[in-house]
Amino acid sequence: MHVARLLEHKGAEVVTVSRSASVSEALAALAHYEIGALVVTDDGRRIAGILSERDIVRALNVAGPMVLDQRVATLMSINPQTCEPTDVLDDLMGRMTELRIRHLPVVIDGEVSGIVSIGDVVKARIDELEATHRQMVDYISAR
Repeated sequence: MHVARLLEHKGAEVVTVSRSASVSEALAALAHYEIGALVVTDDGRRIAGILSERDIVRALNVAGPMVLDQRVATLMSINPQTCEPTDVLDDLMGRMTELRIRHLPVVIDGEVSGIVSIGDVVKARIDELEATHRQMVDYISAR
């Protein structure tokens, strides 16, 4: 399955935050939307970075609660890994596992057009396996 197909089912909505937002504001967005990462963008199209729960937790561990008053720009990962709609999910699963990342913004012509999480990829793979299983059971039962 390709990323484009996953986005057809999941949707292409991307929750974003600007570099100038406070980490506290970003944390509120993560909680509100029940997601694990925000794409950082200043114009709503071009990716400046990505900010994950993991980035915030690590910063809190080092600097304490004052991190919440800092700007997103101070914690975000710049030049994040991305993917394209034509990428194959099995390849993404391997890449995400190898790089120990959980979110990949989907990019078309340099602009964000979706986001894929490791959970999305695993769910899609399980759905494929279940469909194959049902087809095999139906085939065997028909004989």
